[in-house]
Amino acid sequence: MNEQMKGNGGFWDTLKNGGGSPRIASMLGAPSAQQIAFVRSLTKGQRRPESLRIPLTELKTAVFDLETTGFHYHYGDEILSFGAIKVEGQEISEDVYYSLAQPACTIPERIVELTGITREMAQDAPVLLEALRGFMSFVDDRVLIAHGSAHDKAFLDVALWKTTKAHLGHRVLDTMMIARKLEPTRGISGLDDWLAAYEIPVTQRHHALEDAKMTAKLWINLIQRLNERGVVTLGDLYAYLSRS
Repeated sequence: MNEQMKGNGGFWDTLKNGGGSPRIASMLGAPSAQQIAFVRSLTKGQRRPESLRIPLTELKTAVFDLETTGFHYHYGDEILSFGAIKVEGQEISEDVYYSLAQPACTIPERIVELTGITREMAQDAPVLLEALRGFMSFVDDRVLIAHGSAHDKAFLDVALWKTTKAHLGHRVLDTMMIARKLEPTRGISGLDDWLAAYEIPVTQRHHALEDAKMTAKLWINLIQRLNERGVVTLGDLYAYLSRS
């Protein structure tokens, strides 16, 4: 089963019907060399200095989550699914992206049970480059946000290098790091714990899109608490996180 949902009001459907940029539209069904070039173009120029002056309440972000076959990309684990949702300052949009990705490795039974992604579903999923292209197009030049971002960022970077020989150029913020900085005495780190701490209802865990949606709600709560501490802009946040 090919599970794909894309935001931007049917982004890919628009392109297939002749809308949008001709250059991007030409990528549909294009040879892999052109697909690679397109994805590589989306990884560049994402760290503009002027973005540091943008208030967090106005910052355009994309909160994302990945499901993977395991925790060890250097031993061959791969991305199973992408989930992302756009946030406009403090407003969570309905613009989402979700796609399975076909891994080259076997999915362990424990991952099947955890995520609900079966081997049959993965076999029918888009290849990694196609799913990655959709994800990178969706997040565009937004600041990326994830909970425990080191895991997701590492897998994303490896996937980009494997498919396009490019590295992730986006700024990435970690809600776990921010939450622990704001409330170090809580002594918690997992998403479940922080959702409970901020009384955010749990919908479905270990589903990339649902986890992204819940992380987005956590991010909104953190923006409010950061503002109370005088942490107003993205630059302020980096300075705040760097303090001992």
